[in-house]
Amino acid sequence: MENQYNYYNPGENDRNNIFDSQPRNVYGQHEPDGQPPKRRKKLPKGVKLVGAAIIFGVAASLAFSASNVVLGKLTGNSDGRQIIQEQKGISDSSNIELKHSSSTVMSDVSEVVQKNMPSMVSITNMSVQEVQSFFGGIQQRESESGGTGIIIGKNDSELLIVTNNHVVEGAQTLTVSFVDDTAVEASLKGTDPSKDLAVVAVPLDDIEASTMNAIQIIILGDSNSLQVGEPVIAIGNALGYGQSVTKGIVSALNRDLEMEGFDSKLIQTDAAINPGNSGGALLNANGELIGINTVKVNANAVEGMGYAIPISDANEVIETLMNRTTRAKVPEKEQGYLGIQGVDVTSDSAQMYNMPTGVYIAEVVRKGGADKAGISKGSIITKFDGITIDSMATLQEQLKYFRAGEEVEVVIQVPASNGEYEEQTVTVTLGKRS
Repeated sequence: MENQYNYYNPGENDRNNIFDSQPRNVYGQHEPDGQPPKRRKKLPKGVKLVGAAIIFGVAASLAFSASNVVLGKLTGNSDGRQIIQEQKGISDSSNIELKHSSSTVMSDVSEVVQKNMPSMVSITNMSVQEVQSFFGGIQQRESESGGTGIIIGKNDSELLIVTNNHVVEGAQTLTVSFVDDTAVEASLKGTDPSKDLAVVAVPLDDIEASTMNAIQIIILGDSNSLQVGEPVIAIGNALGYGQSVTKGIVSALNRDLEMEGFDSKLIQTDAAINPGNSGGALLNANGELIGINTVKVNANAVEGMGYAIPISDANEVIETLMNRTTRAKVPEKEQGYLGIQGVDVTSDSAQMYNMPTGVYIAEVVRKGGADKAGISKGSIITKFDGITIDSMATLQEQLKYFRAGEEVEVVIQVPASNGEYEEQTVTVTLGKRS
């Protein structure tokens, strides 16, 4: 094997130089007398690569630390960390851009709740129900149920509250409790069973000044601008325990539930809606009313499916009910009588036979109110005093607020040619019950 180290041999002209007699290594350096030259070991390639990597890493770390210090001074962060405020947009290899949403996910809803709680009321419905007795007979029993209402407006003499029709249905007395726990008796302003809406009124004279200072009219939003996934808040008198709050998102829009006598497309939400929440508020992130809670799917295998009536769809009905004359129930002996025998035209029947929903007049009582007004057998009653009529039960419930001798407008659909119906408005003077 060839020697790794060689001596330096001076030329002839250098032999008289004392240093020339000393051995030299390959680099021309003198070696001490009498000692062999020191060997320099070569490093393996792997070790050289590892060392280079370590040196590069140290240098990169120092450079990164220096840049962080500079960045920290520019951004105001003492530790040099970069805070990303928003995601501008991400593109994948398919050129599909994922844009940052401008919607806010609510984690703290206390401000919205405090703002709107003064607009909420609890409603207690005292009614009389007929139940079967132990011996097979029928007896009447007083029943109490609860729900929620929303302060929607006021006129010169009344505070007006919107709720669901099924919250006030069959009520003998209605009691409204405000945010300060004061309770006042209310009267029914009007109902629309097909939309499950009702308006009740409380005389302003019956409300204390301190309560008037504690309550407020709710702010209406626009349910037509809602988007699926948008955050919402539900407030209501759940289970009759008092006002409570739940939150969720808009799960779906324009839901059509198959419920007899109900005609409205609904907002679906996963915010918890339980018995007693009916008539309560569904709010958007700005605290605006965008829905009136109405129903929860009641099934063992179903959770997180509640529904609300969109406020934009309900506005027209609510305004109509607010402008009605406030009425109290009339004693049974003094109630007016229309003078017909009717049969329900359900939504299924209406679709099958191409008829409008309402009450089909199967018989007209001779010399009764309907007979004197010219209403004939075969016509279908669709409205009574501006209220949508979808069944005999609804018609009979409305008649409880009218005395014999009063005049009322009745909208009927009259059979025409080719199986079609024509709408007519008839003024009927109600007769006495016999």
